[in-house]
Amino acid sequence: MDKELVSNGNRKVLKPETLMMGYGYKPELSEGAVKCPIFQTSTFVFENAKDGKEFFEMAHGTREPGKHGAGLIYSRINNPDLEILEDRLTIWDGAEACAVFDSGMAAISTAVLELLKPGDVLLSSEPIYGGTEHLFESTLTKFGIQTLNFGVQHTRQQIIEIVERAGAADKLRMIFFETPANPTNCLIDIDMCVEIAKHFSTKDRKVLTALDNTFLGPVFQHPIKHGVDLVIYSATKYIGGHSDVVAGACLGSKELINRIKSLRVALGSMASPLTGWLLLRSLETLKMRMTTAAQNAQEIAEWLSTHPKVEKVLYLGLLKRDNPQYIIYKKQCLSPGAMISFLVKGDELASFRFLDSLKMVKLAVSLGGTESLAEHPAAMTHSAVGLEKRKEFGIADNLVRLSVGVEAAEDIIWDLDQALSQI
Repeated sequence: MDKELVSNGNRKVLKPETLMMGYGYKPELSEGAVKCPIFQTSTFVFENAKDGKEFFEMAHGTREPGKHGAGLIYSRINNPDLEILEDRLTIWDGAEACAVFDSGMAAISTAVLELLKPGDVLLSSEPIYGGTEHLFESTLTKFGIQTLNFGVQHTRQQIIEIVERAGAADKLRMIFFETPANPTNCLIDIDMCVEIAKHFSTKDRKVLTALDNTFLGPVFQHPIKHGVDLVIYSATKYIGGHSDVVAGACLGSKELINRIKSLRVALGSMASPLTGWLLLRSLETLKMRMTTAAQNAQEIAEWLSTHPKVEKVLYLGLLKRDNPQYIIYKKQCLSPGAMISFLVKGDELASFRFLDSLKMVKLAVSLGGTESLAEHPAAMTHSAVGLEKRKEFGIADNLVRLSVGVEAAEDIIWDLDQALSQI
């Protein structure tokens, strides 16, 4: 399937949700199968030695790929399921290229290890996913990479001053941020981060921007259109959407993605053919799943905001016009999404009682699946974050994170209501 169809001289540019059904796949190359088969193989046969030589030259970047792309060699280097998936994932974000990994953390770690070197400075937003924070604070420092942090409360000028006071103006190499933030749903202005990167860039040293777009992407937020260099996903979440696969993806320019893919080959962090096939299946229903979950979340958030056992609801769909976050939301988000965090009235014991009383909503971490999931960030996903930082970020002992699924909204509300009544 091509991006455009032509009939009687009329051109029709296909929508992303249409292209998810077949873009990048040619049935004639797979015995006419309407869906891409699982290419469950480690290695591929060359027709002749000349092909083998040329395929390796393409893999090493010394020869341009042919009209059918780079030749197939070995599934750690390339595989049809992954190549088709990578082509299809570029559609929503408007990216030039994509690399798929065996987890979201593999995508983040491979990207930063390729693009940063000893002596570089990484500027990161807070709060951020606990696994990402651990990578930045505990692992990258072993390689001589310094990390600086900024929060949602900081202005453009304040962030610039953070970098300058640290003596890092000429060492800053990447700004990594997460918006909406996990688990508080706080927004960071994408345009602001891009402007800060330009401020510190020089002719010989470009400061890159990388954004974890897992909460709203790829349907409800498109960072590359705002000038972001790299967009990263835990594809386990909404892209996979069925809680049955672990994967990650990184999108950006061909130049950057080719570099990242080169290190991916060396590290062996590529996703498997089965993972690629499962994600291709999931992309076909991505917009429908995310739209239904977001509609459910809006109804549930409004209901929670009036519940006597709920202290506060953190949901983008409840932002008021006089809130500075509302301006950012309207500028860069197409929907509030399906992630809700809320504070129950009480302490950790009260929130645990609520979570233990759920009957339909599953008590589990992760998010973005078809089923609704609830968890306790302070004790689970963000437990490795220091107590003082958790307090600073608003990750309180009575905070609950809810990933809203595609069940009937009234059933989810019934379950939340009966569990809240146990507090």
